[in-house]
Amino acid sequence: MTHSSQVTAIPKRATVVVIGGGINGISVFRDLALQGVDVVLLEQGDFCSGASAALSRMVHGGLRYLENGEFRLVRQSLQERDFLLRNAPHYVFPLPTLVPIFDLFHGSFASLKRFIGLGKGPSRRSAVMIKIGLMLYDWLSRKSRSMPAHKFVSGRKLRAMSPSITPDARFGAIYYDAWVKYPERLGVEMILDTEAACPDARAFSYVGVEKVDGADIHWRDRLTGEAGSITPDLVVNATGAWVDFTNQALAGDQANNTPRFVRGTKGSHLMIRNAQLANALGDQMVYYENADGRICIAFNYLGVSLVGSTDILIDDPELARCEASEKDYMLSALRFVFPDIDVARDDIVHVFTGVRPLPVSDADATGRISRDHSHREQEPDEKRNFPVISLIGGKWTTFRVFGEEITDVVLKRLGRKRRCRTTDLCIGGGRDFPPVGKDQQRWMDTVLGDLTMDRQVFERLVERYGSRAIDVARFCQAEKDAPLNAVPTYSQREIEFLIRNENVRSLSDIVLRRTAIGLEGGISQNLIDEIGDLMATVLGWSNADLDRHKSLLTDEMGKKHSIV
Repeated sequence: MTHSSQVTAIPKRATVVVIGGGINGISVFRDLALQGVDVVLLEQGDFCSGASAALSRMVHGGLRYLENGEFRLVRQSLQERDFLLRNAPHYVFPLPTLVPIFDLFHGSFASLKRFIGLGKGPSRRSAVMIKIGLMLYDWLSRKSRSMPAHKFVSGRKLRAMSPSITPDARFGAIYYDAWVKYPERLGVEMILDTEAACPDARAFSYVGVEKVDGADIHWRDRLTGEAGSITPDLVVNATGAWVDFTNQALAGDQANNTPRFVRGTKGSHLMIRNAQLANALGDQMVYYENADGRICIAFNYLGVSLVGSTDILIDDPELARCEASEKDYMLSALRFVFPDIDVARDDIVHVFTGVRPLPVSDADATGRISRDHSHREQEPDEKRNFPVISLIGGKWTTFRVFGEEITDVVLKRLGRKRRCRTTDLCIGGGRDFPPVGKDQQRWMDTVLGDLTMDRQVFERLVERYGSRAIDVARFCQAEKDAPLNAVPTYSQREIEFLIRNENVRSLSDIVLRRTAIGLEGGISQNLIDEIGDLMATVLGWSNADLDRHKSLLTDEMGKKHSIV
């Protein structure tokens, strides 16, 4: 889709306009479209480029949320985790998780105080409280769980499993959650699935909402400068940490008198290339406390080690950066649990930062702010002829059920009935994709019988795209192909397939989201030049266009991904 064709394709009216193309907005868009609703999604950047690209790559129930008494949220999250393991088997996988435990009873009273709302911030957790939490965790997921229950191990066995872990850990616990390989790609696949199944549903990136004039929303394409308007019957505000800013624009409120629903917390993560750390982590995640009691995580991900995260209040999501102090904090926490492993600043190959759209709260600590989701409904007024439903909070794991709940609210307002549910709806390359093991090997054997592609190359495509690897492989074979010079594990035709078929409009879309090149620490000037030239050829960019897109990528890297 070229720049000009996107603009001319934006309709003049729609029953529902979803503003915000993060994972929750995409979920609402998908569910509404499947109910036969005429729906348009407008996203001011690329799809899943905000908080939806900055999660810890975990698909989890939220073990620590039990401390806040959020049992409904944990139960719902565990159920959604298990749905995703079935519906997106190409991207979501079980994750064995190791918890080092430092005290038998010490910290129990502080945990109890937090549970009843009297705690004043994080503190160390005892073996007793972790045991109770994991028993609850298993019980809450008993109906849908397909993974082993938790178990406790002695300090001796803990160090046999992970020799580098701190000798101060007296016990260990092992439980299972899940991880997501390519969360940004999962969001894009949901859009592609929806547009293919529901021709009246359309999603548009890099389109910002500028103002409202009675019945009309005025938008502007942020890449081309072209503008227009769309008339909705109802608007869903799914802009995450930008919810209040969007409502202000929809209200034409220059004085900023609109109600405040969201206050964000910044979360930064480090991607580290360190052989000792990678060996220490192995194939499990280590879920550990820092000396101050805050929870941190570390696990191997796409050839590097992911370490996170911070949780810092921030008022303006546009100002979110990973500061030097955050990097120092995460490296210090890592040294606390792996004291003999030397991880230096130079080992950081990539950084990503996002803002969690949490509800406005007077909680004394960020960890006490609910991660549950909710919504607010605002009726039409003298400046705006349509109601607005604002999405507040929400975990990445619960995007499906959040979208379902908002769709039910919209359907009730429209006087329509639900046609179907998405609980068993496979996503993108998860469709017809066999599980890892002999079944998957037999599936690849069958597919390769119709392709003239090296098995190792095809396996790499399967790892990236699941069953959609067949389409990518056929495209790569249709004309002469060659590896990228800068990153030989990707080919020129593979990148061209993404550009032509995955709503790519900007250089950063490819480098940071449709591929894992950035997370793997593979970004270089040579790579930017090589992919930039490819995109210019496919999309018809001028030299000036190409220079501008390189500047946009550099700017985004500086804001969200800088490792300086």
